[in-house]
Amino acid sequence: MNTLDVKDIKVLLSEEKIQNRIQEIADKLNALYQNEEVYAICVLKGAVFFAIDLLKHLKMPLKMEFIRLSSYGTGFSTSGKVNAVDISLPDLNGKNVLIIEDIIDTGLTAKFLMDFMHCNFRTKSTIFCSLLDKKVSRKTEIEPDYYGFEVDDKFVVGYGLDYEGYYRNLRFIGYVPTK
Repeated sequence: MNTLDVKDIKVLLSEEKIQNRIQEIADKLNALYQNEEVYAICVLKGAVFFAIDLLKHLKMPLKMEFIRLSSYGTGFSTSGKVNAVDISLPDLNGKNVLIIEDIIDTGLTAKFLMDFMHCNFRTKSTIFCSLLDKKVSRKTEIEPDYYGFEVDDKFVVGYGLDYEGYYRNLRFIGYVPTK
């Protein structure tokens, strides 16, 4: 088993800070949608914690969908290629769509997903919401409509984000200091 030692993970964002920011984002989305129906699309696996906590605060009628994309191979860096593992969605034509992602890093996954949405549907609106935005790593010109926190060039884990499948269950977002 090639894992990190949990004692090497440093806290970047506490559980309390994450939850407070999620409430702020939810307030903005509630004001934006004002009782309009929304299709919330959670990008698995990393965004599931964020999506669930965010959706608990949303007051409009919504349906929840899941898709699975991947751009990470092994280790600490992206593969540079987006894999559409499962992207089956209902008819979203004329619908408000809220895409919920854990992190925009290089932007390749976000761009792939937005291009997919625009090529396959004529939505009423498509909003991209990411918990983390790592602008320093961007390789494409894409920005989230809403994001929780901007992070610098650290490898982050916890609260859904993983290292080779581990540490998603941490209640905080941490990082691994480079040696």
